[in-house]
Amino acid sequence: MAMLLLPVLAKAQFSISGTVSEKSNTLSGASVRLKNKATGMTTDAQGKYRFSNLKAGNYTLSTSYIGYQTIEKTIKLSSDEVVDFTLILSAFLADEVIVRATRANEKSAATYKNIDKAEIERNNFGQDLPFILNNTPGVVVTSDAGAGVGYTGIRVRGSDASRVNVTINGIPYNDGESQGIFWVNMPDFASSVDNIQIQRGVGTSTNGAGAFGGSLNIQTAAPSENAYAELNNTYGSFNTLKNTVKIGTGLIDNKWSFDGRLSRIKSDGFVDRSAADLKSFFLSGAYHGKTDLLRINVFGGTEKTYQAWSGVPEAKLRGDLVGLQTHYDNNKDYLYYTDADRDNLFNSDNRKYNQFTYKDQNDNYAQNHYQALYAKQFNEQFSFNGALHYTEGKGYYEEYKNQQKFSKYGLPNANAGGTDVAKTDLIRRRWLDNDFYGATYAFNYNPKSDLNFTLGGAYNQYRGKHFGQVIWAQYASTATNDYHYYDGKGNKDDFNTYAKVNYSPISQLSLFADLQYRNVKYDITGLDKNRNPLDFHNNYNFFNPKFGATYFVNEQSNIYASFSVANKEPNRDDFTNLKTGLAVPKAENLNNIEAGYRIKNSDFNVGINVYGMFYKDQLIFTGEVNDGGDPYRQNVDKSSRIGIELDGSYIISSKFAVNANAALSRNKIKNYIDYVSEYDANFDLINVQATTYANPDISFSPNTVLFGELVYKPLSGLAVAFQSKYVSKQFMDNTQNDSRKLDAYWVNNARIGYDFSLKGIKNINIGLLANNIFNKKYESNGYTYSSIYPWGTTTENFYFPQAGTNFLLSLNLKF
Repeated sequence: MAMLLLPVLAKAQFSISGTVSEKSNTLSGASVRLKNKATGMTTDAQGKYRFSNLKAGNYTLSTSYIGYQTIEKTIKLSSDEVVDFTLILSAFLADEVIVRATRANEKSAATYKNIDKAEIERNNFGQDLPFILNNTPGVVVTSDAGAGVGYTGIRVRGSDASRVNVTINGIPYNDGESQGIFWVNMPDFASSVDNIQIQRGVGTSTNGAGAFGGSLNIQTAAPSENAYAELNNTYGSFNTLKNTVKIGTGLIDNKWSFDGRLSRIKSDGFVDRSAADLKSFFLSGAYHGKTDLLRINVFGGTEKTYQAWSGVPEAKLRGDLVGLQTHYDNNKDYLYYTDADRDNLFNSDNRKYNQFTYKDQNDNYAQNHYQALYAKQFNEQFSFNGALHYTEGKGYYEEYKNQQKFSKYGLPNANAGGTDVAKTDLIRRRWLDNDFYGATYAFNYNPKSDLNFTLGGAYNQYRGKHFGQVIWAQYASTATNDYHYYDGKGNKDDFNTYAKVNYSPISQLSLFADLQYRNVKYDITGLDKNRNPLDFHNNYNFFNPKFGATYFVNEQSNIYASFSVANKEPNRDDFTNLKTGLAVPKAENLNNIEAGYRIKNSDFNVGINVYGMFYKDQLIFTGEVNDGGDPYRQNVDKSSRIGIELDGSYIISSKFAVNANAALSRNKIKNYIDYVSEYDANFDLINVQATTYANPDISFSPNTVLFGELVYKPLSGLAVAFQSKYVSKQFMDNTQNDSRKLDAYWVNNARIGYDFSLKGIKNINIGLLANNIFNKKYESNGYTYSSIYPWGTTTENFYFPQAGTNFLLSLNLKF
């Protein structure tokens, strides 16, 4: 990998250099691309660019910048050339201004990666968005159903989704209470995305949840200049099917545009009974003025997903019949009540096993988003963008439960033929009905080329209702169909404001400061799912400063360093799952140091970054559970993540290119106390045993994540890519115990794409994605817990196996 990332000395090569400006001011951060080589760069602090090591021949340069018209120039290169560009204001305001305030650039001293529309399209075969982002540094993804459709997850630098901030057009997407990201609620959203910026670490100030591992800044599709229609279809293993229809008017009278998408995705899943039935839509209309932009987005999705979130017991996965019998004996009174449950456990496929057999053990949810986005360019120095938004969500998960006590549901015992019945089989639904709404804003002031100010922020409110229903019972009690056996509310108000400034005291140096204040108010009331009373009222005030500097060594390279502070409130479960008598969890604090070096030219682009993330009061699982069997998190005093990341690409020739990245890290808790519950022979809790561990690894934090891709283009329109990803072992708890880990895995994929056109069809793309081509058996996620009984200590491990070799074939038509 190191050899592939090294630049190759060229023979008798030439250069193209120049400056990009508007009127009398140079433009830093303007994009300059060599179209026929599919490579490019951004201008430095002085607006300069330089492509080196070019062979003689014809080249077309394309230059673009937010708010300005794109310019192309074609030259015949036979010696070193200087090509300057003078840009003029666009006839209409570009959509990029909507996300500019929350994005990093080369002056921000942040660690980030931009993913453009072309890359998203190449990798979009219908899998959830995390799998499209899987090729970026330090990212690990997983799928409950094993094939990337349905419930999926993403970790950045070992941090789970609740610690990754996600915004869509600058509007927060993370769930207000869990702070998690549920991509299953927005199936095929990638088909409506124009570009994504991934910031690793704290990053720049943004809206919504605190970024403790990274942030995803998503911009939805910008308008096409011309009317279009697209039909995108995928079919593959496990009866996975994706159908997408996209239409757009293009620019009408150079002012109006309308775009729409309708999608459906179905898959049986790799795991038994893990089918997903997903539908979504995206509608957008916009007015494009010369100095203002108004865009209305309405999008949403519905999902019906069979539950596959219990995993596979370790003994089942390993084919250990003795261990499986022990697992059955230990759990038959809680998990395996019926003969059908037992037969399913012992006779199903070891890697495809799903505990649930009830035919409607489904998760059902619908979510709709409404966005009104407005941007105004008052003059060349001053601009504004803001948004109003509303998200409504409602749904439930349904489950069959054996031998439930009526008292757990607030019901009197039933009477069956004169006999008092205290337990019954039943079917219950647990509902979430939530509303999320608010406003975001940002003012940008650029008085001169070496100075830029941004003032922005947001105010958002979340209103969540939680309730449960019993829709069927073997023995009827007194409940009616509209009876709620619990009702809980979660209200959250989130306000933040930030001020950012970029200043260049000298031409090669850019200084960056970013100050954010955030206030969060929690009100959690009612009853939880176990009918325990809730009464939490918390108010948090956070100050999150960030400082950095970038030094431009020359037109091709720069060095940066930054220091950032982030604070993060606990999530709902940290309160509702809390064991009686324990202290209410405190907010978490993070100090983040980033430093790196970036270099790029026409063929070669590489960055190296070192980081330190030092936590105070990080919330982690301690191994203990509450009376309802729910795990909960407690604060640990000190923990850290220290690592180095490399990300590079090299165009070897017109036919070969290589992309690679590596993330090497050390993730530690200074002192960790693990708690194990002790029960008597009647399974009543009698004690909790504590064990202290010095400097163990943080759970689900692999020390090594590597990715490599070799791209071969044998002829025009045809591209073949071979991808390889390695993830080192991960521990499923914080004891660093080898008996509770996910094994390291190395998975290889191949992708083929062929583009051509026929009369009446602008472009036809045939694509094939072959996942896990060497049929590696691996697990990307899991969980563990331990208990002490009179007969000894029992540790239970559960895993989420991923699919072996599988295929997705796509046919995409553009008109």
